[in-house]
Amino acid sequence: MPVLEVICSLIGWLFLYLLFCCTFSGRGPEWNCRLVTLSHGVIIVLLTAYVVFVDGPWPFTHAGTDNTELQTSALAVCLGYFFFDVGWCVLYRTEGPVMLAHHVASIAGILLALLMGVSGCETCGVIFGSEITNPLLQTRWFLRRLGLYDSLLGDAVDLLFILLFATVRVGVGTVMFYCELTSPRTRLIMKLGGAAMYGLAWVFMVDIARFGYKKSRAKYKRWTENHKLKADNE
Repeated sequence: MPVLEVICSLIGWLFLYLLFCCTFSGRGPEWNCRLVTLSHGVIIVLLTAYVVFVDGPWPFTHAGTDNTELQTSALAVCLGYFFFDVGWCVLYRTEGPVMLAHHVASIAGILLALLMGVSGCETCGVIFGSEITNPLLQTRWFLRRLGLYDSLLGDAVDLLFILLFATVRVGVGTVMFYCELTSPRTRLIMKLGGAAMYGLAWVFMVDIARFGYKKSRAKYKRWTENHKLKADNE
């Protein structure tokens, strides 16, 4: 296991957090932590996209194969971030049990892939699918804090987030989960970990569907009221 890479990653994310704290001293700790989360989301999505789509091998056909050096580095970068984020969340008590369970499951899955030296390709694929919606989630939070959420931009961010989550994390994630389960090379413990991550994805999907329904209903109600008011005025 590349212990040094993980430690360097953890120190790097911690240093970035402290840098944000110094730069945005007037903001709270959550603001600066979410900046780190946004930075990680962008970096790890680009890195795992290169690992999955360019460097290879293809996770849908090579699940359970030996890790490459680039896969190992990507996993180490991500694991260092999750160590930082879990520590911050526990310190400030900002997340609920479902999100903490997701973080713990992510740490366990990456640790297993690094310790066993296999299943790096599908683990990087799962990380790509899981983190691709993260920048949008953080953007939504910043828009709310800046008072810009109730706008066309806020609606666009929400819509894109829901579409990406449903198509990539749940849709493509289902195919990935099936390939992992049916792969003769993937070890049982990794299949169990994949089942846990897939189950958590559906828990989030249900919550997101409820949110989308409530927001759409509120938007439609507001539109009908404004339309009726405009008609009465005319």
